[in-house]
Amino acid sequence: MRKLVESTLVTLDGVIEAPERWALFDAESSAYSLEQLDHYEAFVMGRTTYETFHANWGHVTDNPYIDRINAMPKYVASRSLAETAWNATLLGPDPSGAIAKLKSRPGKDLIKYGTTRFDATLIHHHLIDEFRFWYMPVVAGSGQRLFEHVDTAGLHLMLTDEKRLQNGSVILTYVPR
Repeated sequence: MRKLVESTLVTLDGVIEAPERWALFDAESSAYSLEQLDHYEAFVMGRTTYETFHANWGHVTDNPYIDRINAMPKYVASRSLAETAWNATLLGPDPSGAIAKLKSRPGKDLIKYGTTRFDATLIHHHLIDEFRFWYMPVVAGSGQRLFEHVDTAGLHLMLTDEKRLQNGSVILTYVPR
């Protein structure tokens, strides 16, 4: 059974919004990010993430990281989209059931970037198997916070791994208990 892994960039003050403004990616963290994509077969994302990523990355070429993302299948949860592009498929009216089916198939794990409103559904149905929080050594001051507008009352996490990068970032891996 495949896992659904959520990987989120976070500032020290808990901001996840607009990481393109504050995320510190040097050669080591860029290489690590590219290497991590080898573990995943497809992306899971909500509509907003899909539209943002597609607009920012869908037409970029000659970047090994983005080229890999562009080539990967994407599964999108949306109540408003009627069609998709960018190698994407809509999850349909029951995104939780669709993700459960995707997880039951053989193959590499699934990846979801960022903590979004879609997490409320995923957490409620116990579909996220692992959380990776990439803490960057910056303070944003304002912006959307980690798990903002997501009911996490029943979410209890256990730290299973940590990785320190030379740029001062720390990647903490947690699994639900």
